[in-house]
Amino acid sequence: MRKGRLLGLAAAGVGTAAAAVATGIVVERRIVKARRKGARGADELGGLRSEPRRIAVEGGITLHAEVDEIAPYEGEHLKHRPDEATLVFVHGYALNLDCWHFQRLGFRGKRRMVFFDQRSHGRSDPAGHGDATIEQLGRDLKVVLDELVPTGPVVLVGHSMGGMTIIALAEQHPELFGDRVVGTALISTTAGGLHPHRMISSLIPDAVGGGVGNRLMAALARAPELVDSARRTGSNIGFLVTDRFAFGDDVPASYVEFVDEMLAGTPFKVLAEFFPNFETLDKYAVLDAFERIPTTILCGTKDLLTSVGHSRKMAERIPGARLVEATGAGHMVILERFEKVNAVLQELLDRAEGRDAA
Repeated sequence: MRKGRLLGLAAAGVGTAAAAVATGIVVERRIVKARRKGARGADELGGLRSEPRRIAVEGGITLHAEVDEIAPYEGEHLKHRPDEATLVFVHGYALNLDCWHFQRLGFRGKRRMVFFDQRSHGRSDPAGHGDATIEQLGRDLKVVLDELVPTGPVVLVGHSMGGMTIIALAEQHPELFGDRVVGTALISTTAGGLHPHRMISSLIPDAVGGGVGNRLMAALARAPELVDSARRTGSNIGFLVTDRFAFGDDVPASYVEFVDEMLAGTPFKVLAEFFPNFETLDKYAVLDAFERIPTTILCGTKDLLTSVGHSRKMAERIPGARLVEATGAGHMVILERFEKVNAVLQELLDRAEGRDAA
């Protein structure tokens, strides 16, 4: 395709973005202010903490991690019985460990839990040049397991890019699945086949979208400070975009602000570095590792980023996997339907530890 045509398609994407900005300005007073009026609770979300840990990984960088131990039992019981699985949570693209707020709240004091910020996210160090890959994230997860769960069974829980991280680990270390890893939850994620350019503009055809999307992201990455300024926390446009792409149904404004803060707090340079991974991801052949363990796949039916079709396809490829569809929920189903997600995780733990005969 000629260069002029590509530029025209890119311009269409930019034009669509400009129209969205204009629309956001028009509806600012009528929608954003109305939604935010009297909103409280964004500061409380993500407020759960435990003693910070620093985990050294490849590239000479360290990851921020936190471990929630179980409160001591009465008598001579241990804090954490060796037959109980540790829950290890792996967050997604442009988020951080705080996104698991309601899961952390629901299982705190009941289960040993490990949380960490993936490289370049949250309070972890930035990735080095060429290290912002799904494969690298899989290797990082292996180090986290070795350091923070050196013994005993593990149930891995991944959301979005976190699910891709777990799949990468399965590709690199399939021997862990059915041995140390006794259960997995793959939430709002995929093993491949994404069209990430659709996040930029639905007008770009799939046949050329990947190249245009990657080039546009690369061009914007040349002036990350300007982009970050436009994405600043509290931006009305950011609020609207987050509400549109992260959630399916109406949710409390505090949920939208909470996610918007995580997104705006992730430098655009990081977004641009990881973005190409999603176009090239193809790990469906790896999914056979999950046949050996209880696996739950969960997705909202209104997920605009990793649509429910991806979850259905993965469930078809993993015999025995349980597919759970959250009707009306969007990509941030872990917030939007946290009670359902927590119930599904408890069911997964029961299956992994042999308490479910089904």
